[in-house]
Amino acid sequence: MAFTFFMRDQPTLEHAANHMIDYATGRSRIKVWDAGCALGQETWTIAMIMAERMNQYGFRNVRIDATDYDSANNFGDVVTRAVYPYDELKRTPSELLEKYFEPADSENHLRVVPLLRDRVSFRYHDLLSLKPVGRDYCLIVCKNVLLHFSYEQRVQVLGMFHDALAPGGYLACENTQKMPPEAAHLFRQVVPDAQVFKKIG
Repeated sequence: MAFTFFMRDQPTLEHAANHMIDYATGRSRIKVWDAGCALGQETWTIAMIMAERMNQYGFRNVRIDATDYDSANNFGDVVTRAVYPYDELKRTPSELLEKYFEPADSENHLRVVPLLRDRVSFRYHDLLSLKPVGRDYCLIVCKNVLLHFSYEQRVQVLGMFHDALAPGGYLACENTQKMPPEAAHLFRQVVPDAQVFKKIG
């Protein structure tokens, strides 16, 4: 399970959301896969960004599959409860904090509001199984995960993502990991300063 925090690499996620929303407008089901969601901070960041950029009717069509491999820390329970210490949310802009979080039962903790929780489902998944959790995704986000894999494994996982994306769908990866030449024919980079790609073929 990769370490992450709320609003991490926000510009890349915003670029990915903007491209995906333009592409998916009009779809009755907009599928997103957050591959390697850790304890959910990235998932909820993605959900907030999309909710801010979509009208309420369009956002109701969003379904986010959040997955991670590490079951040792019971990440599924943490993410499903969607309760986090206030200290972890200090990077979140105040207007988003007020809009998308509510008081939790525990002191100094906040919980993600139902508007976002209803759009997300969580499951355990091993990316190296090379079996996607679904198909026809408009966007796949995989950040701070591929750097833990060997070069050959990265190429294989990127191929799996390509298969799981809808035609013309988008992929967002961490900026420290450039697209391997062996996978370059599968994607076209759409943002010069971020690892956001459009599926080819």
